[in-house]
Amino acid sequence: MIKICCTLFAFLSLSIVTIAQSTDAAAVKKAFDNYKSAILNDKGEDAVTYVDSRTLKYYDHILEAAKHVDSSKLNSLPLIDKITILTFRHRASKEEITSMDGKGLFIYAIKNGMVGKNSVANNTIGEVTIDKDFAKGQLVVRGNAVPMYFHFYKEQANWKLDLTSLFPIANMTFKKMIEDSGEEENEFLLNLLEMMTGTKPGPEIWEAMK
Repeated sequence: MIKICCTLFAFLSLSIVTIAQSTDAAAVKKAFDNYKSAILNDKGEDAVTYVDSRTLKYYDHILEAAKHVDSSKLNSLPLIDKITILTFRHRASKEEITSMDGKGLFIYAIKNGMVGKNSVANNTIGEVTIDKDFAKGQLVVRGNAVPMYFHFYKEQANWKLDLTSLFPIANMTFKKMIEDSGEEENEFLLNLLEMMTGTKPGPEIWEAMK
């Protein structure tokens, strides 16, 4: 009888864990779908509710850098940081930047199309792996699974997307684009900003705000 009870308890425990993980996996996919919808519709206030504290901390860091970093320091930063700072300095006014916090900066980026819609438009989340309050979901592009994963963390009982987990791949992608262009890094970035906005960047985007 004891063996039967132990076996039944183990089976029930496994079933409960499986159901919980299945529920979490569905919640992870839903979080990504909600984030995707917000990006595609330029809804910054909605999008920010689906990103995690690591992402918002990163935008706090970018905001401070956009205010205080000069050209020599800027050129030593990771490429994704450099691109993001130059983009904010080019597109937002000094008054806008100095009045924001990191969360506001993220919302501004979404509302002003600074987060490319093509980064999510044809993408979904496939297989999800759960480990306590961490999850990773495999990227599926146009129905095809690729060897790339979005990271999620459960914060205040909700699964949220960690955009910073994508930065190493983003850095490699930009480096390859620059290499293929045959241009110097800064020349490529300035041309990219002009192509994105229709306005030629001025020298002030390399300067710290005073």
